[in-house]
Amino acid sequence: MPEAKFILKEPKSDKETLVYLQYHFDYKKLKWSTGEKIHPKNWNVDKQRAKSIKTFIEHSEFNTRLNNIETAVNNAYRRLKNDGQTITPESLKKELLKDLHIDKEVNVKVTLTSFIKDFIEQSKDNKQLGTISVYNTTLSHLNTYAEKKRKKIDFDSITIDFYLDFKEFLLKKGFTNNTIGKYIKTLKAFLREAEERGINVPKDFKSKRFKVDKEDGDHIYLNEDELKKLYLLELEQGYLSRTRDLFLIGCYTGLRFSDFSQLTNEHISTDPSGKSMIKIRTQKTGTQVSIPMHPIVKTIMTKYGNTLPRCRLFQNWPLLFLQTGHI
Repeated sequence: MPEAKFILKEPKSDKETLVYLQYHFDYKKLKWSTGEKIHPKNWNVDKQRAKSIKTFIEHSEFNTRLNNIETAVNNAYRRLKNDGQTITPESLKKELLKDLHIDKEVNVKVTLTSFIKDFIEQSKDNKQLGTISVYNTTLSHLNTYAEKKRKKIDFDSITIDFYLDFKEFLLKKGFTNNTIGKYIKTLKAFLREAEERGINVPKDFKSKRFKVDKEDGDHIYLNEDELKKLYLLELEQGYLSRTRDLFLIGCYTGLRFSDFSQLTNEHISTDPSGKSMIKIRTQKTGTQVSIPMHPIVKTIMTKYGNTLPRCRLFQNWPLLFLQTGHI
């Protein structure tokens, strides 16, 4: 179902900022500047309209203009749908401008940095914290690169020469090829999204030379005997015991921490053969998975009343392995 939202370009600004229309439809998204400006203190985030306050006298007219835009975009969408056309953000924008009797879109310069910032802010509603962290880190490296090189980085800067120079910059900072590949992959995701929104992006980023490098890393693991020794290990500190139990559940289920840390009795069922199974929808991919429940996992969960202990796993695991002699 199509949905129109109005968002501020700079919601934390101390002066007036532009209002954007964000229209979600058919798994696509149109983002368009309305040309309207408002001070964030006069904006109601929940209602996506101006506050009805005396200090903003024109709030009624302002909101009427936004209502007219919402009606226009919905009408434009329905008209294109009824005509059997393939609707894209660009075709919808053109139809919207016709309905609003605007000869051309308000000319608002969208820079690469401002676009990425907006994209990150919008992604917070539907992306995992880890993904948002990678987005922010990638933007930070781009800004550092621009500062060190004394260059202004914008969409037209993203060429093969930039790609090679940016990679060399990251290599000199000590990053591995896999880490650099992650940042390049994220940058390409930003550029694809910008292109889909009608922004003119150089085609270099689609070149085979603008590639995401990968290399095989060392895979460190514990074998079955080592896992059993860890399970049987007597630990005096309760927090280490809880860390050990969580770690074992991760090993025996193969789930990411974000998934296995959410396990409860509701995720456990019995298949027709009587075998206990863990069924959970993974957060990162949204995939429903069914995993045979290892006896040790069942014992650990029973120990905590068919739930999991709360523990700072990643903070405590080095102490755990120091005691077991693995590091």
